[in-house]
Amino acid sequence: MKQEFDAESLKSLVVDFHDFPHTGVIFRDISPLLSEPGAFIAAAQTMASSFHQSSISKVAGIESRGFLFGPSVADILGVGFCPIRKAGKLPGNTIAETYGLEYGSDTLEIQAGAITSGDRILLVDDVLATGGTLTAATRLVRTAGAVVAGVAVLIELDFLGGRGHLGALDIAAVIHY
Repeated sequence: MKQEFDAESLKSLVVDFHDFPHTGVIFRDISPLLSEPGAFIAAAQTMASSFHQSSISKVAGIESRGFLFGPSVADILGVGFCPIRKAGKLPGNTIAETYGLEYGSDTLEIQAGAITSGDRILLVDDVLATGGTLTAATRLVRTAGAVVAGVAVLIELDFLGGRGHLGALDIAAVIHY
């Protein structure tokens, strides 16, 4: 018999590792969710469900775990997928956005032409924490001339306030901590 998954049953498949990768951090490991038959697609369907009526034209997944969910969310919505990668990982001409980290900076890139003016993009990632990466991805998509129509994540760490840094974007999270 096929198991049905709701947000709580999906959350029960996420395992906490305290003090990983650093002291004071709780790492939320999604590996058990990925290995449970039916759970992955249930998570992707839930991530997509808020955006069926949003006229999404492409899904953009953020490296690396946005690559796990993004293509499935795109398929569910019947649209294409565009990877957002770290600098130097894409061939050809790229559009880049550099953003600050706690101790330094990082750069996200998309291939030039992968997102075009008029596209309505759904950004997909595994976790919304402080909002730094998703804010940079939003700027990157806008630099390419497209509109960010929403954000879908598997996990939102509510206590870090990342949602507040993303303005008025429509944000859907499956699991909340």
